[in-house]
Amino acid sequence: MTTHPAAPPRAAPVDSPTRRIIAQFMEDRVAVLGLILFICIAILALMAPWIAPQNPYDLSQLNIMDGALPPGEVSFGTDMTYMLGTDQQGRDMLSAILYGLRISLMVAGVSLLLAITVGTIVGVTAAYFGGRLDSFIMRVVDLQLSFPAILIALILLALLGRGVDKVILALVIVQWAYYARTVRSSAIVERRKDYVDAARCLALPHRRIMFRHLLPNCVPPLIVVATVQIAQAIALEATLSFLGVGVPITEPSLGLLIANGYDYLLSGRYWISLFPGIALVLTIIAINVVGDRLRDVLNPRLQK
Repeated sequence: MTTHPAAPPRAAPVDSPTRRIIAQFMEDRVAVLGLILFICIAILALMAPWIAPQNPYDLSQLNIMDGALPPGEVSFGTDMTYMLGTDQQGRDMLSAILYGLRISLMVAGVSLLLAITVGTIVGVTAAYFGGRLDSFIMRVVDLQLSFPAILIALILLALLGRGVDKVILALVIVQWAYYARTVRSSAIVERRKDYVDAARCLALPHRRIMFRHLLPNCVPPLIVVATVQIAQAIALEATLSFLGVGVPITEPSLGLLIANGYDYLLSGRYWISLFPGIALVLTIIAINVVGDRLRDVLNPRLQK
């Protein structure tokens, strides 16, 4: 009777860092629900021109007779039912919220990308070269962070004027310092490691060392800060629009929708401000929940 040699045991598959992060993130049901909620909100905002019952900023689709209708009322001119009511100008609140989410997410997303780009370049440069350049950049960062973000944004918009591009520029100027400090703190730790010294011994260009070797190791804390700052950007844009210095009245925005119904709260027309406020709060909560979980997953010291 012949015997066959036993097969060698298979090595256990090694999970990649990405799979490990995803698995740990999925363990928190609240974070998963927050991520699903944010994805649904983003999809609704992107699909607003196709799924909204009307274009709330197309005058040909508005009827002044439908002004300030409560939720569930039927239009006087058509058979359309206003699920969330209308504002004083006859705009469907559901459509206005979808378009407002689109502008709010667009402004926050574009300003986030630009602020990350500027802050990352400044932070890596300060950490890599050090010396007087690092001291000067950090003093500028400390000076900016010592003032409230809303105050800086108000001053900038008072000088620049109203407009979507003006709001994006103001948010970039307000937020770049957060990313610069975060990247600089991580890059300083990485700069002292052996692989950076080896790259310098090979006479690699400074730009390649900074952005091909230092920067990839600074991504985890940068992701955490970005998730927190995008929620702050949405809230800041809504605040500026509510105060009348943000996006113009011809552009939909959650802050403008809340401001439009503020004067009608005491008269019982609560829905004009209530539903945009709920949409704004849900969006910020969803992003903050995801950001808190990412902070716990990407920082081993915070894991239980």
